[in-house]
Amino acid sequence: MDDRLIVALDVPDALTGLALSEKLGDAVGFYKIGLGMLTGGGLALANELKQEHGKRIFLDMKLFDIGATVEAAVRGLAQYDIDFLTVHGDPHVIRAAKEGAAGSNLKILGVTILTSLERPDLDAGMMQAGDLHDITVERAARAFEAGADGIICSPREAQDIRALPDARLIITPGVRPSGAALGDQKRVETPASAIAAGADHIVVGRPVWQATDPRAAAQAILTEIRAH
Repeated sequence: MDDRLIVALDVPDALTGLALSEKLGDAVGFYKIGLGMLTGGGLALANELKQEHGKRIFLDMKLFDIGATVEAAVRGLAQYDIDFLTVHGDPHVIRAAKEGAAGSNLKILGVTILTSLERPDLDAGMMQAGDLHDITVERAARAFEAGADGIICSPREAQDIRALPDARLIITPGVRPSGAALGDQKRVETPASAIAAGADHIVVGRPVWQATDPRAAAQAILTEIRAH
């Protein structure tokens, strides 16, 4: 299985997520489970997919809090033997998360700027002035300096982040196959361009799980990736 494709299980509950994973079968080996499914059995699904089906798991929690709270939360989540966990890319959060993950194989990913945001959204949130691209690359650099195992960014920043001296894993949501609806994503690229720009993994949700044939949709994305 080519684990460069991570399928986001952005469905209502664990039973729906498990049914989708069964449709995808051996075409997909890496899944993302996010906040939207947390109250719908997300952790139980993560455990079942990992322990009983041999899948890799990316838990997308985007944790943000004081250091002690982040460290405790990550230490608890690390017991689920998941592969990736997201926290906000602020250095104090990264450092606390790495403490919480100590002794496990859990990789901590720092979120830079959400791929659903553009400069006006940052202005509305009173975020630092300046070019969004430059801010994203700088947040990535600071996350890596703080010890992050990887970062989350849009495909449009991947190339410059890959060039950073401390660059590690780069995971890009905001990926849409040619002709797919953008949904709430704004800074998007195709699967092939994201990989070509330096992403280690791409995250795709709706274009797969909303497809009439999810397995065929996933295989088409993988074919595009492998052709480049």
